[in-house]
Amino acid sequence: MFRLRRHRTSWLLLPLLLLPGCSQTEPDGQAAPTQVVVYVSEDQVFSQPVLERFEKQTGIEVRAVYDTEEAKSTGVMNRLLAEKNNPQADLYWANEPIRAEILKQRGVAAAYRSPSAVGIPEMFKDPQGYWTGFSARLRVLVAGPSVSDPPTSVLDLGDPRWSGRVVLANPLFGTTTSHIAALFVHLGDERGREFLRHLKANRLRLSASNGESADQVTADPSLLSLVDSDDAINRARRGEAIEMVIPDQQPGGLGCFLVPNAVVLIEGAPHPTAARRLADFLLAPESERQLAAADCAQIPLHPGVPAPPELPALEKVRVMEVSYAEVARKMVEIQQELEAWVGY
Repeated sequence: MFRLRRHRTSWLLLPLLLLPGCSQTEPDGQAAPTQVVVYVSEDQVFSQPVLERFEKQTGIEVRAVYDTEEAKSTGVMNRLLAEKNNPQADLYWANEPIRAEILKQRGVAAAYRSPSAVGIPEMFKDPQGYWTGFSARLRVLVAGPSVSDPPTSVLDLGDPRWSGRVVLANPLFGTTTSHIAALFVHLGDERGREFLRHLKANRLRLSASNGESADQVTADPSLLSLVDSDDAINRARRGEAIEMVIPDQQPGGLGCFLVPNAVVLIEGAPHPTAARRLADFLLAPESERQLAAADCAQIPLHPGVPAPPELPALEKVRVMEVSYAEVARKMVEIQQELEAWVGY
């Protein structure tokens, strides 16, 4: 179990707007690429500096479309699905691999094995090369300072001891959806449903996002939540009172659900050469080093790249062992069940 405590006194379909220049073709072997169109669900404040470094180093203009916090990873994924027969994007920078896997299953992704991905563990890559993971977050428990003996397992959130004190981001969006689907895969459907029943019986509070969940915990010291590690670290670095626990690290435990970013090339992309260059750039150790040093504090997947000071190195974390492909299929399978659970 790892803890961080510091005390000192933010299902949408984006408009389908054509981007200027996207109709240009770029056959391999012809003129050097001049632009690349990337759809991004990683937070703009963290992804934009990386893309600006790519522009500076290559001279290739990056035309980026960013997702919103509330529809994180769902908005641009829906846009990519809608554009399948007329692709406007060259590359998708996903903030998690589950929806990248859905794009593979729907025939939107193009296979590419980047030389920059050598050294990244195989569990974070699609076996056929349709997506590759890099720079991961952990799904962690956070607690306010008045919570004595906070839970050490995600499943503990269903314990009556925490009734009325747990806040969770809406499970129809973002990494919360992926995490619940992963629990269904790892535990089986019946135990997954039992966990959801226990959460509801505990008078769970729903928020709009992981960031809002973390803010509620810092505002009310009696609350608990399940968020991404960057949400916890951001607030600790701002001097807010919050405790972070990497869950399920005991021998035989579930393991912590790890959420890497993922690079996906788009089938039929307007600028395929530029897309491969950007994929190589994002998957390189230097990009992982940049994201580890930023406030998103992401764990590098390349060996030898230092982790952020608040987090252990990847090899020291007991990771939940699930197939991201199975999680993607389960997420689609339980979507209506989750909608009913939320109350839609």
